[in-house]
Amino acid sequence: MFPSAGTRLWDGTRFSTFAARLESHGSTDSPRNTKSRREATRLAAYAVGATPRFARPSALDIEIEDIAHGLSRVARWNGQTIGAHAFSVAQHSMIVEEICRKLAPEWDKKRRMMALLHDAPEYVIGDMISPFKAALGLDYKAFEAKLEAAIHLRFGLPVHPPAVVKGVIKRADIICAYFEAIQLAGFTETEAKRYFGAPPRGMKLKLTPKPTGEVQEAFLKRFRSLLDPA
Repeated sequence: MFPSAGTRLWDGTRFSTFAARLESHGSTDSPRNTKSRREATRLAAYAVGATPRFARPSALDIEIEDIAHGLSRVARWNGQTIGAHAFSVAQHSMIVEEICRKLAPEWDKKRRMMALLHDAPEYVIGDMISPFKAALGLDYKAFEAKLEAAIHLRFGLPVHPPAVVKGVIKRADIICAYFEAIQLAGFTETEAKRYFGAPPRGMKLKLTPKPTGEVQEAFLKRFRSLLDPA
């Protein structure tokens, strides 16, 4: 997890100072007054830069609880979906892993975990839509690859997944995007097929955006089931 209160961070700032300020702020009428000590220190870590470094992300900075926390709060489609809740990257990731099980039933748990974590870098950088990435003119792919490598190293996965594995995950990702488009984002079937192609014959998905806490818990449960060698 993040360093405990009082630990000195890379920039020489005392972690406890920031944690104390946040907890003090939360002790008034702020919604933060219901947050745990861990959540307060998580926010403090973000404030002083204890998240993975953009230039050189390290596996030592990464914990699955933080990935689940972040991805369950990052919205797909920039939040422009129907329903009482945003359709989160965490929920999308679980569905992609389920689709991979159908496309490649012979996969072991490590390959399925790679599917579950295929968008894990977005817990740091968010789910930025492709046209905006292009407009900014920044090489997001290079940084995503570095962060993905650090995440894979942290959880004992191949730093560079085989092309065939990446291909199946990409196919599952596109299939999920097709159903998201028509069920949540207002696309017609014709429009969705133009952008994503038709899904495999007979494959059906019913998508319902779920509450953040429920998704976060389900993501962690799925991860731990794939971590278990049994």
